[in-house]
Amino acid sequence: MSTEEQAADAPKGEVVASIAYVNGRRDREVPIEEAGQYVAQRQGQSMLWIGLRNPSPETLAKVSRELGACDKNQEEMLEAHRRPKIIDYGNMILIVAVTVEVEAERPIFGETQFLIGDGFLVTVRRGATAGHSPLRERLEASPDLLKRGSDYVASELLDWLVDRYVAAAVKIESVVEGAEQKLLIRGAKDSDIRRLYRQRRDLLRIHTVVSPLAEICRRLARVEMSAVDEHARPYFGEVADRVLRVDELFNSLRESLAFAFEASLMIGQAAQNDTTRKLASWAAILAVPTAIAGIYGMNFEFMPELKSPWGYPVTLGVIASVCSVLYWRFRKSGWL
Repeated sequence: MSTEEQAADAPKGEVVASIAYVNGRRDREVPIEEAGQYVAQRQGQSMLWIGLRNPSPETLAKVSRELGACDKNQEEMLEAHRRPKIIDYGNMILIVAVTVEVEAERPIFGETQFLIGDGFLVTVRRGATAGHSPLRERLEASPDLLKRGSDYVASELLDWLVDRYVAAAVKIESVVEGAEQKLLIRGAKDSDIRRLYRQRRDLLRIHTVVSPLAEICRRLARVEMSAVDEHARPYFGEVADRVLRVDELFNSLRESLAFAFEASLMIGQAAQNDTTRKLASWAAILAVPTAIAGIYGMNFEFMPELKSPWGYPVTLGVIASVCSVLYWRFRKSGWL
């Protein structure tokens, strides 16, 4: 079991990890109470990576105070956010990203905060089901990557977050394909329309929380900030491109549901038109015997073939002939 997992299983599972890295290699675990002192003493020589999961306000306030965060920064980290944002405090940067996981065909939204400073990185997860252990292990296996600093690790974390977006998109894509098949095969029922509205609403919410992250990464890549080295900026630009592609994927899924719904409506209208044509054709055919029977049912004394011994067979023959001709014409035109 990794150190991060052991920390997660500890009674105080709010602190998942608090590890110092020197030249990209794991040095030692640093208690939260010593975080500020360690960063001040080893500034420019090491990086302290603190991971918090669903921390209490007291724990989060203690960490932020140890690292020298201002009161406004502490208030912002304690607040729950529904959309991504970035705040530059000069000596440190706070990035807020919204996580997306899919369970039981419905998206679950969480929040991850990244506090980037000189010599330290703090990650705060709330409601996010996936931890950072796989990424931490991958970076620890490549010390040259960890040696680049907290800003580079933050870009890797954002890129890992985009991977989670892609995984969510794959799950939602299978749900959308199933909905498309139902709509195209059996048409849209009331339950299908309600489910379709809910799915499109979910995709719109995902777009709302994903799209701003691209602009945040663009800003990190283009705007000069003290907490982001110029050599780390291109990595944020690559992450921004990936976010845009994933956002386009979610938008395409939303449009696919709209197209499937429109197609089901067109199929339903075509079926209704076909039924209407058939009913109209049979109404025209049945109108002939109805009209003739109605005329002879008026009981006038002087009517054609009324007293002729062949009157009844002739009348039936005329009815059958006219109905047959009408049936043939409607059949030929595709109405029957």
